Amino acid sequence: MSHTMIQNRKKKIGVWKIVVYTILIAGGILTLAPFLWMLLTSFKTQVDAVAIPPTILPKRWVVDTYTTLKDKIPFAKMYWNTVLTSFITVAGQLLLCSLAGYAFGRIKFPGRNFLFVLCLSVLMVPTSFYILPQYIIIKNLNLLNTIHAIYLPCLFSAFGTFLMRQFFMSLPKELEEAARIDGCGHGGIFLRIMLPLVKPGLVSLGILTLRFSWNNLMWPLIVNTSTTKMTLTAGLSYLQGQYLADYPSIMAGAVLSIIPLIVLFAVFQKQFIEGIALTGIK
Repeated sequence: MSHTMIQNRKKKIGVWKIVVYTILIAGGILTLAPFLWMLLTSFKTQVDAVAIPPTILPKRWVVDTYTTLKDKIPFAKMYWNTVLTSFITVAGQLLLCSLAGYAFGRIKFPGRNFLFVLCLSVLMVPTSFYILPQYIIIKNLNLLNTIHAIYLPCLFSAFGTFLMRQFFMSLPKELEEAARIDGCGHGGIFLRIMLPLVKPGLVSLGILTLRFSWNNLMWPLIVNTSTTKMTLTAGLSYLQGQYLADYPSIMAGAVLSIIPLIVLFAVFQKQFIEGIALTGIK
């Protein structure tokens, strides 16, 4: 291959790199634009927030939206309710979905495939169809307007079961056979051998479940009416009046609410990406 052909190939590769990087940078800007708008709006006055045409930067920077937020809604209580319900939801899904995933992936029992297909069929039904049956169940249990009503229907998911099953099925059978020779039953194999090896899957399921529970809006508004029993995402809707919404305060609350999710993703991003990648491959 001549020197000229090598140079031409290098030029083509360089051009394609520029195109790819330009597309990625543009995509990153489009992704971050709503978050930047939310942050800037939280420092605006109400007049600037509803101005037409809209302005990107605040004409007058204010921090009153953050300091007075606790006076408009029980912000600290809502934040605690969100943390509590999210923690219980994540813990419940990690426990139940990992157990179900292990059973479907490693234990042979009559009707296993049928039950698994039946479990996956839940994913084919829109989630809005479950609202009325779940509400009736919660009402019959006398749990309306309680914290328990928020997380109980979310302790198990078909997607989490499918995700964990894929991870358990990817593990070699030799590990399980060696553990059985050493006298381990299904409980010992699950806790001591299998569960530590599917850590990326657990982290991925935990982050996805946390994001869903943290951002859950409709269900808390349906089962609760008291602001002291409301989660933060649903509680911010109280700042929207009949004729005018307090956009700066809403944006300030949204900024404060996403900080824990950003921190957790930054800490566990390696395991999260690894878990999603392995699930797609296997």
